[in-house]
Amino acid sequence: MIEPKPETSPDAESDVDAAVPEFRAAQRWNMVWVIPILALLIGGWLVYQNINSQGPVVQIQFDTADGIAQGKTEVRCRSVRVGMVEEVQLADDLHSVIVFVRIDPKSADLLRKGTRFWVVRPRVSTTDISGLGTLLTGAYLELDPGSGPTAREERYQGLETPPATSRSIPGRRLVLSAEEAGSLMPGSPIYFRGYEVGRIESRTLQPEGDRVTYEAFIQEQYAALVTTNTRFWNTSGIDISAGTDGFKVRTPSFQAMVSGGAEFGVPKDFPAGEAIRDGMTFTLYPDKDAAVKSTFAPTLKFLLLFDQSVRGLSDGAPVEFRGIPIGRVADISFDYTEGSAERRIPVLIEIDPSLLRAQTAEKMADVNSPFMADAVGRGLRAALKTGSLLTGSLFVDLDYYPDALPAEIVLTGELRTLPTVSSGLAQLEAKVTAILDKLQALPLDETLQKIGSAAEESATTIAEARATLDEIEATAASARVMLDDPEFRNLPKELRLTLDELKSSISSVGPDGAIQGDLLRTLDELRGSLRSIKSLTTTIEEKPSSLLFGKDSSGNPIPRAPRKN
Repeated sequence: MIEPKPETSPDAESDVDAAVPEFRAAQRWNMVWVIPILALLIGGWLVYQNINSQGPVVQIQFDTADGIAQGKTEVRCRSVRVGMVEEVQLADDLHSVIVFVRIDPKSADLLRKGTRFWVVRPRVSTTDISGLGTLLTGAYLELDPGSGPTAREERYQGLETPPATSRSIPGRRLVLSAEEAGSLMPGSPIYFRGYEVGRIESRTLQPEGDRVTYEAFIQEQYAALVTTNTRFWNTSGIDISAGTDGFKVRTPSFQAMVSGGAEFGVPKDFPAGEAIRDGMTFTLYPDKDAAVKSTFAPTLKFLLLFDQSVRGLSDGAPVEFRGIPIGRVADISFDYTEGSAERRIPVLIEIDPSLLRAQTAEKMADVNSPFMADAVGRGLRAALKTGSLLTGSLFVDLDYYPDALPAEIVLTGELRTLPTVSSGLAQLEAKVTAILDKLQALPLDETLQKIGSAAEESATTIAEARATLDEIEATAASARVMLDDPEFRNLPKELRLTLDELKSSISSVGPDGAIQGDLLRTLDELRGSLRSIKSLTTTIEEKPSSLLFGKDSSGNPIPRAPRKN
């Protein structure tokens, strides 16, 4: 520092030398700077803590911001708050909104690949009712952690409808593929033997447009029921079908009829199969019959040639041996006899030997085996039979006919051809046709004319009968008038009196009556008179002169013998 110059009088300036300045280093540290430095450090630490405590910010894209409020809508995971909506903006394309969400630091590991967001608000659908609690608390964003790696993503696509189950819930997740969607929708139940064991989570139409895929969830305790041989089928609505065995009506549960549903199981007499892994794809069949028929594995093909109509026979119709299904009709086409003079109807059938006994199946599986040839030699024939009189459906029946004409297996092209016989229905049709021909040969015109004449006579007879009925009605009316007459009402009483008098008169004629005695005496007198007359006639006959001279008297007359007539 520079020392101050001492004061001197002007007279002494000449006697004293000029002062020389002295330089010293200035002090670099001052305690005054401690407070600002500490304040700066504390402020930076607070800023760091504030930034670190806020957690990451992610963007979620939704179609609309319905139910989402900036600074009010919470983000929850299993009903636990894990973040807050900070800002809501319109997207650049104006077709969606971008929601900026800040996640709590402790929950930052929930942001991983596959994490899903959706808005929880009151929803009513055919499958369930959810989000009613938000009527009081307000809507919120639900976070479902993904199953992928923990690498954080900055942008997510929000779901417009909540998934049926959360990915955090343990279970088996599968993919079902169907030709048509039907009434199956997200949230539809999945049943096993009528018991609900899972849900349909989503459905998607494939870009090619030929298949519909479903994401299905099976609860963990029932996951072992799904194996490699499991079949899934649709149980939506009421299933009414008609086939060779008549009409079938299947009605699932009320919930399945309203919202659709699916069911699964392993077909009867089919091995259970092995365990599966998540993400496996299964075919969703339209009904249970289709699922059961999917186990059909034909290894034998035969051609049948019918000389009768095959109306009512369709692809997929059963092939039976004495009522046991062993195959199905594969095709009906003249292509199998192309280039030949064959006019019979060709029908291609497929047979699954596994549906027969093991020994028979083993013999039939060998193409070179003489089993089928021997069976045809013993009378094995194919015939068309009626499966249902209501629908007119036909099926192919294989059976032994001892009276059949000798035949053998021949080749039609590259296909082995089994011999056929006419069915009972065809024979019945032939008989009916013959009867109709006879009816057509009858003189129907003359018969109709006679019937017309008879009808006219019948009309005349009916008119006369109607006139007779009118007369009868008139007579009945007169009789009714007579019956209503008071004098006629007294007629029974008078008849009763007359009958009493007649009875009294008859009693006087009886054995004890006076008339009876008079009659007896009169009869006795009449007998005496008749004897006298007889004696007179005898005398006149013997002696006619006695009429003039009288009868001779003799004192001792000689009796005469009676005259023989």
